[in-house]
Amino acid sequence: MSRTVIHGGLVITASDEIHADVLVEGGRIAALAAHGTDAAESWTADRRIDATGKYVIPGGVDAHTHMEMPFGGTYAADTFETGTRAAAWGGTTTIVDFAIQSVGRSLREGLDAWYAKADGNCAVDYGFHMILADVNPSSLKEMDRLVAEGVTSFKLFMAYPGVFYSDDGQILRAMQQASGNGGLIMMHAENGIAIDVLVEQALAAGRTDPRYHGDVRKVALEAEATHRAVQLARVAGSPLYVVHVSADEAVAEIAAARHKGLPVFGETCPQYLFLSTDNLAEPDFEGAKYVCSTPLRPKEHQEALWRGLRNNELQVVSTDHCPFCFSGQKEMGRGDFSKIPNGMPGVEHRMDLLHQAVVDGHITRRRWIEIACASPARMFGLYPKKGTIAPGADADIVIYDPAAEQTLSAETHHMNVDYSAYEGKRITGQVETVLSRGEPVIEHRKFTGRAGHGTYLPRGTCQYAG
Repeated sequence: MSRTVIHGGLVITASDEIHADVLVEGGRIAALAAHGTDAAESWTADRRIDATGKYVIPGGVDAHTHMEMPFGGTYAADTFETGTRAAAWGGTTTIVDFAIQSVGRSLREGLDAWYAKADGNCAVDYGFHMILADVNPSSLKEMDRLVAEGVTSFKLFMAYPGVFYSDDGQILRAMQQASGNGGLIMMHAENGIAIDVLVEQALAAGRTDPRYHGDVRKVALEAEATHRAVQLARVAGSPLYVVHVSADEAVAEIAAARHKGLPVFGETCPQYLFLSTDNLAEPDFEGAKYVCSTPLRPKEHQEALWRGLRNNELQVVSTDHCPFCFSGQKEMGRGDFSKIPNGMPGVEHRMDLLHQAVVDGHITRRRWIEIACASPARMFGLYPKKGTIAPGADADIVIYDPAAEQTLSAETHHMNVDYSAYEGKRITGQVETVLSRGEPVIEHRKFTGRAGHGTYLPRGTCQYAG
């Protein structure tokens, strides 16, 4: 059984910061001991990693990715192989991706298709949520079977009529089913019926540029849908997790629900914290790079999101990683913003951007680890196997250099996409070494992992909703 000792670093978890050495044995964390103590000095190891002056943090858990996702006649540009490799480069050692039910087909068929895509191809560990695109008596029964086998979260859409959309009755039925089987309902909260009217009107008036994608997807329509989702969950007695929250009024709806004691949770993404409608308005169709849904908002919304993260009104930062190349994919929407594939790359940069938020004073170091590692692991039934550094946890460990400086660029990132949403942004902090279940996948900024190392993770139910 191989043994690794990581010595000299500052171990940061959601609850503690301690100068400690970490003993890894057989892919798991065996012990922690204060640096320089007899216990730490007595450990023998096959490999010793010097973390002096560095942070020793849990591997990131990105609970919202879309590898190889079909959308609008094309596919997300990252495969499970390229996407999980990029995740590893950025210090993320677990992803939870979305398997998709097709209308008229079973959940099982969709789930099996995603198992096949990922199996043997992932560089880091992975699990699945299930997108419910066709809520009916048969798929409702299937939800129970999926929860029993470790697929414990189900995404519904109030947006995209004709594609993923569910009406309020279908949503209520799915929430009632989840309240009985322990599943967690994840909601894309935007009023898609109203948005489609505004899209049609904008195009008819000749407003075709990417900036109008943000203009028609009104803040009020995100807030209204969030409010409605909360009330439906309340009626069903079901917990609710609202994905990719982008607007101040939507944060307020989640906060109001939580103040009532309802099991309502919220996620935001780095693009909403660092980018804005200024990017969507970039000239020469460059704004297409930033088309995602929910859309980027005016800069003044960012403070409400940061405040929500500090106050625990929002619990998780995920990426909604769904990359489309500018050339040949985003360009499908020239002359019609509604045809621009919705999605942005991000899986590689989440941990770094959130460390920059620590540097900038938005959040503390422990809150960084909480929203990027521990909370998503608890939310989706993976804690304490994932999301912390503690005896018994998987040895998913990142040696992080808080003083290193880097510039984000498409020339140096590892995502399979031809642009960076953060081109030229200077960041303080960088991943140096990454262990996944004790195996080095990044060593001193070199990729040493392999496709097929990552294993599938059956998950427990949400640990915040009991």
